[in-house]
Amino acid sequence: MTAIKHALQRDIFTPNDERLLGIVNVCKAGKKKKNCFLCATVSTERPVQVKVVKVKKSDKGDFYKRQQTWELRDLTEVDAKDASKENPEFDLHFEKVYRWLASSTAEKNSFISCIWKLNQRYLRKKVEFVNVSSQLLEELPKAEESVPSGESQSVAGGDEDALDDYQELSTREEQDIEGMMEMCEYAISNAEAFAEQLSRELQVLDGANIQSIMASEKQVNILMQLLDEALGEVDTIEGKLSSYEEMLQSVKEQMDQISQSNRLIQISNTNNVKLLDEIQFLVNYMDLSKGHVRALQEGDLTSPKGIEACINASEALLQCMNVALRPGHDKLMAVTQQQLLFAELRDTFARRLTNHLNNVFVHQVTGTLYFRGHDQSSTLVQHTAEMSLPKHSPLHRDLLRYAKLMEWLKNTHREKYEGLSRTYVDYMSRLYEREIKDFFEVAKIKMAGTTKEAKGKFGKTHLSRCSARQHICYFCLHGSSGKLTGSTSSLNKLTVQGSNSRRSQSSSLLDMGNMSASDLDVADRTKFDKIFEQVLSELEPLCLAEQDFISKFFKLQQHPTVTPPLPETEEADGSTPSRMPPQAEHRHSMSSEKDIVRLMMNKIFQSIETELNSLIALGDKIDSFNSLYMLVKMSHHVWTAENVDPASYLSTTLGNVLVTVKRNFDKCISGQIRQMEEVKISKKSKVGILLFVTAFEEFAELAETIFRNAERRGDLDKAYVKLIRAVFVNVEKVANESQKTPRDVVMMENFHHIFSTLSRLKISCLDAERREAKHKYTDHLQSYVINSLGQPLEKLNHFFEGVEARVAQGVREEEVSYQLAFNKQELRKVIKEYPGKEVKKGLDNLYKKVDKHLCEEESLLQVVWHSMQDEFIRQYKHFEDLIGRCYPGSGITMDFTIQDMLEYFSSIAQSH
Repeated sequence: MTAIKHALQRDIFTPNDERLLGIVNVCKAGKKKKNCFLCATVSTERPVQVKVVKVKKSDKGDFYKRQQTWELRDLTEVDAKDASKENPEFDLHFEKVYRWLASSTAEKNSFISCIWKLNQRYLRKKVEFVNVSSQLLEELPKAEESVPSGESQSVAGGDEDALDDYQELSTREEQDIEGMMEMCEYAISNAEAFAEQLSRELQVLDGANIQSIMASEKQVNILMQLLDEALGEVDTIEGKLSSYEEMLQSVKEQMDQISQSNRLIQISNTNNVKLLDEIQFLVNYMDLSKGHVRALQEGDLTSPKGIEACINASEALLQCMNVALRPGHDKLMAVTQQQLLFAELRDTFARRLTNHLNNVFVHQVTGTLYFRGHDQSSTLVQHTAEMSLPKHSPLHRDLLRYAKLMEWLKNTHREKYEGLSRTYVDYMSRLYEREIKDFFEVAKIKMAGTTKEAKGKFGKTHLSRCSARQHICYFCLHGSSGKLTGSTSSLNKLTVQGSNSRRSQSSSLLDMGNMSASDLDVADRTKFDKIFEQVLSELEPLCLAEQDFISKFFKLQQHPTVTPPLPETEEADGSTPSRMPPQAEHRHSMSSEKDIVRLMMNKIFQSIETELNSLIALGDKIDSFNSLYMLVKMSHHVWTAENVDPASYLSTTLGNVLVTVKRNFDKCISGQIRQMEEVKISKKSKVGILLFVTAFEEFAELAETIFRNAERRGDLDKAYVKLIRAVFVNVEKVANESQKTPRDVVMMENFHHIFSTLSRLKISCLDAERREAKHKYTDHLQSYVINSLGQPLEKLNHFFEGVEARVAQGVREEEVSYQLAFNKQELRKVIKEYPGKEVKKGLDNLYKKVDKHLCEEESLLQVVWHSMQDEFIRQYKHFEDLIGRCYPGSGITMDFTIQDMLEYFSSIAQSH
């Protein structure tokens, strides 16, 4: 609290010429506790002003500010709440009542006592103190005397000089003045006379004092004599002090000499301590043990213990070389020699480590290449049964032992580090190129093996079918030889062969209608899907493992600005290649870690993208529908790779290949559309369900199976829309060109088939097309029924058309029978020409005609026949209605009834 008082006095009250006499830490009672201070102050200028000030700490908490001020003369009452118990609450009554809660009862009592004293001293209007202990108010003067002067000033009003000079009369003085005034009757009525009397009495008293002083002259002389004797004694003492001073002066000179000597000794000791500290610093931080030196010079880099010793020694050497020397150390001969020794050890160990790791790279990779080249004749045969890529985890595990040494080499010899990086990339690229090439050869052989088996199953039927369709498929190209060599030349020859001819594979939309009865396509495609998935599943862990190894071995994840290894050629003598220009070095140093890893991965796996594109081209040439499988599988693997690392080499490469797969998929869809547009129909046979309509059905069934839960569903939906629109357009085209089959039959049957297919597969993106197909089917069914049924009662129909024409001209319906051409006799003649037997005969001929038009595949004959029945009954009811309205009461009826017609239609349908 004392520190707060000083701070408040200095920062708030001193600038305003005020003194802080009392303070209490309070908060408002009954509310959220926001602490502030109530301060009792007096001004240092007259007239003295006494105030109560509320001070609050700023929101930032770095200074205090005055918040509210009250004049003490406005205070009417102080309520301490409870005089008998300790209670920190109290109220101050100004213009309104302010309720406070002090931080302690002691602070509250101290502040109330300060207010009481200020009220007693400066205010004529006394403040009422309620619930304040009378003992507290009575003991205030005693407490004021008992405390030290500084505390008394701070609590009871500060330094008296700073207060008003007015002094209150004591009780005795008041009594004396009252006695004097009682002795003089006119003391109050005539103050001037009373003052003159007091002045005369004062003069009398002054004269008495002077006489008393003069009477004491003898005593003054005695006092003067004593003063002279005292001066003599003083002179004697001064003489002795002078002699003592001379003696002390000599002692001082001796002590100065001793002090100077001690100071020199202290300086010497300080210098010795500092020198020892510097020597200990150099010995501790620039001394390399003999064991570390021996490990750097001749340590074993093949055994685990030797590698561990070399790691510890290299780290110790790096610490010694990187120690922060103090000013002046570099001028010491020993330090210079030690630095030269460290540099020599660094170069020696870097050279040993580089040569050893180069030998490891060459031995591991060259040995693997030699072994696999030696065993090349059996490699493809061995891997045909089970495709797999060799794992390099043993090589990675052996090399990861040197990871810390590689990090040391990167920090000390960047050139050698980059040279090792280039060497590793160069050798591993050759190793992976050979392995990947062999792996894809096996994959292509397995794909070709599928075709070879297919030829044995398919035989001459497939060859004749290919000849009939005037296209050459993969089965014909390679199956006819009776064997597959598996060599690169044969597979490449397959890719070139037929590339300029018009692609019309066996799995095209036009061919699928004839191929659907065989399980060959499904089996081959499923096997191709498994082979392609296995290829991607083998490549993915291989690339991820190599990328993880590169990051750990070359310590790239910790240094995102490492210069990437460049494809520089080594000198003829095997020395370190020349460094790149400074501008290029700076440009590469700004590359991120992921860019560095990607550059190394691109160099090592430069053949993956080419081989994948070649495999994709082969699969697309074997069967264009393989692009659907490849699109789904490739999309899934790209999505998986992007989840692991969107910027990784694997993600980028598979993304590039996915573009090729998507392009092949689009070409497949475009080829199917083009084949729809080029379709030709026979002029002599009925059309029936078009091949590309049934082909679309099988395509949709296959695609829904392949793309179930696939990431690239949107691509299939777009292809669906393109294909279905092409199907709609070309169905109408074929219907318009058809000469044997009526247009309405072609439209009705094919759109009914499309509607059934879309309803069964429930492809959401084709809901609009499904509704359109149903609409077209319904419209053309109605049109065909009307056009085929025509007017089976032709003369009767012409007769009633004439009746309707007369009614339309204004003739009343009941008067039509009076028209000569439309009288009752004419109506009976026309009706007699259509007996029941003739009608049934005409309907039988109509059924045969419809049966010739419709195909058996769609089974719409009964649907059409039932629609014709409904149309015929509608016409019959129309004729009866006209007879009833225009010939009322004539009793004229048709020769057959509706029930007869139903029997005619039913018997005809059953007879056929």
